[in-house]
Amino acid sequence: MQLRTLGRTGVQVSSLCFGTMSFGATADEAESARLFARCLDAGINFFDTANNYGRGLSESILGALMEGHRDELVIASKGFGSMSDDPNDGGLSRRNLTRAVEASLKRLRTDRLDLYYVHHFDALTAVDDVVRTLDQLVQRGLVLYPAVSNWAAWQIEKALGVSAREHLARFEVVQPMYSLAKRQVEVEILPMAQAETLAVVPFSPLGGGLLTGKYGGGRRPGSGRLVENAMYARRYAGERYLQIAEAVTHYARGQGVHPATLAVAWVGSHPGVTAPIIGARDVAQLEPSLAAADFEMSPQMRAELTALTPPVPPATDRSEEAAEA
Repeated sequence: MQLRTLGRTGVQVSSLCFGTMSFGATADEAESARLFARCLDAGINFFDTANNYGRGLSESILGALMEGHRDELVIASKGFGSMSDDPNDGGLSRRNLTRAVEASLKRLRTDRLDLYYVHHFDALTAVDDVVRTLDQLVQRGLVLYPAVSNWAAWQIEKALGVSAREHLARFEVVQPMYSLAKRQVEVEILPMAQAETLAVVPFSPLGGGLLTGKYGGGRRPGSGRLVENAMYARRYAGERYLQIAEAVTHYARGQGVHPATLAVAWVGSHPGVTAPIIGARDVAQLEPSLAAADFEMSPQMRAELTALTPPVPPATDRSEEAAEA
């Protein structure tokens, strides 16, 4: 497993990050332990969770598993989602973020979070206050590096401006959605991250299972995230996604490679990407994604895979500039 530098932090992380959303959900405690052990065996030192994955259950399971390994690992969690029916238990207010970090630390059985993502944008809380709250958490030693997920480029740049103006801890990592089926991040997020030396740790490189070879043409499994989860079903609704899945599967078959391996390796091969987040419900499902760490994606292969999907729009309406690029 190769190591990559996390933005400008100097921290070395594995070229794949393991996301623990399945812990306590599709993977029980025993299977979660097997997944964790397989990741360690493969050389992964980078694990991602969130407070609202199973309303704390994912963090609790990960916290128990990483005992004895904590100092070898880079641990990321997130805050935003509601953990109860309390109207103030959610969002990015100083009140909620402070309480959320303290609760995550207890569940994870650790004294600090290496990364802490604000999970979504909060239109009710001023960006300035979010940045100051994260800086205070850094000053307390509870968070080492602030990070951001699911924000637009302009929102991230606004926060970076506040950090620079007020000499506060800034976002060091961005976690966007990125896959062959979802390439919007190429328009502004990835160029911004490269310009600002932000690490990029994308989620859903397999499109929620779309790019694993199970979908496309007349193939639709009877179970799986895209079938059972309404959010994912909406996210990948439409014939064009099945066409992309079919094209990727056909290409992978021609290369003699599992489509999941190609899909993850494609995301990881972008020069602005630090480490794609992979996940699984069991070890067997994990293996093709793990194989992406050792797969060499040539520039030609990346271009051929990219050509299987619709081109992303330019950042402005001057479409002739995209043609010249």
